Amino acid sequence: MAVIELQEQGNVALVTINRPRVLNALNVEVMQALDQTMKTIEEREDLHVVVITGAGRSFVAGADIGEMANFTAAEAKAFSRHGNSTFITLTRFPRPVIAAVNGFALGGGCELAMSCDIRIASDKATFGMPEVGLGITPGFGGTQRLARIVGMSTAMELVLTSRTLSAEEALKIGLVTHVFPADEMLDRAMDLARLIAAKPQVAVRQAKQAIRIGKNIDISSAICFEAEAFGLCFSTEDQKDSMRAFLNKEKMTSYKNR
Repeated sequence: MAVIELQEQGNVALVTINRPRVLNALNVEVMQALDQTMKTIEEREDLHVVVITGAGRSFVAGADIGEMANFTAAEAKAFSRHGNSTFITLTRFPRPVIAAVNGFALGGGCELAMSCDIRIASDKATFGMPEVGLGITPGFGGTQRLARIVGMSTAMELVLTSRTLSAEEALKIGLVTHVFPADEMLDRAMDLARLIAAKPQVAVRQAKQAIRIGKNIDISSAICFEAEAFGLCFSTEDQKDSMRAFLNKEKMTSYKNR
């Protein structure tokens, strides 16, 4: 059985982490499979948005403790670098990535969700960074992304106490943008993905990059990047068609994505 499943639903790629018997815990095999899956999606111009979820009752319950328990310091550092490389690929992926968090998102699972552009949760989801309680630090970007998303003080408390959060608490601090009933959550995530996939994709991808890059550089440099993205869009057929339709009071029903 594949540890990562890829399904295509129109212009949306649904990626499912598939180790339900161990609550989808991350190990080297899963990360390698996720790397390959994202490469496959990137090669497909017809797949515009990615949704990542987990099989069974867990999103990802963390990194695989059984695999990590006897690591040497050098092996642990290499494992952290591998995980960070995989998650940076998600963050820098040229198309939007949505985390559809269906259950446990702990440790590496929370870090995986934070690597995505948008996070949607089931009302049964739980979030947390339990690593300090296991005598280690978060190793897949958790100390960096959590503070950038929820602020330093909140991130400090959550990491240093290893406290878990309900979906509603995660919503309150801005870790997720929506919470839906468990039996609706994936459908709602796919609806959002289809809504984004239906937009002009050059503009979508440029907007994603402007937000991502701009968050981590000074405002003057970020505005320069935004101006480049804005200008690039005016070289596309979709910009010309869309603005012509607007001026003619017509509704655009499809785009050329060029």
